Amino acid sequence: MGNRKLLNPELGRLDVESFRSLPARGVAVVLDNIRSAHNVGSAFRTCDAFRADAIYLCGICAVPPSAEIHKTALGAEDSVPWKHYADTMDAVRELKAQGYTVVSVEQTVASVQLDAFVPEPGRKYALIFGNEVDGVRQDVVDASDLALEIPQWGTKHSLNVSVSLGVVLWQFRPLA
Repeated sequence: MGNRKLLNPELGRLDVESFRSLPARGVAVVLDNIRSAHNVGSAFRTCDAFRADAIYLCGICAVPPSAEIHKTALGAEDSVPWKHYADTMDAVRELKAQGYTVVSVEQTVASVQLDAFVPEPGRKYALIFGNEVDGVRQDVVDASDLALEIPQWGTKHSLNVSVSLGVVLWQFRPLA
């Protein structure tokens, strides 16, 4: 058979130390009050897969070490640097001071459709994903440089935050 699944050693994945020593890509993820530790764990795993520089856990987000985070992160909580902030606006201010373009992933009156957005090479982006029920806080949206919206054609108005993370980070994937 010509389409054999690859074995883990054939995938050429990095170890944690090598991953953490890579140069920054200029893509950070901010989680704004995510209720589910499983969603936080999924965010870690997705950030590892797309090599995000860091994940900022804000407000009520669970933080490592956590059995629930580990269940979905599968160790990515060790590879992706993270920091906790009591308030999301503190993370936004810090990221702006570091030169990041702050992007709320949210449906707004001025949001840009994700499929029409092209990240600028050399620009740093902080991508904010909101609470499972309320989305990104309005004051955080107001402080953002832009809002990105994932186009949808079904009956539901949103995707699970962990799915949204994967869709958006794909748009910011390393192209080299």
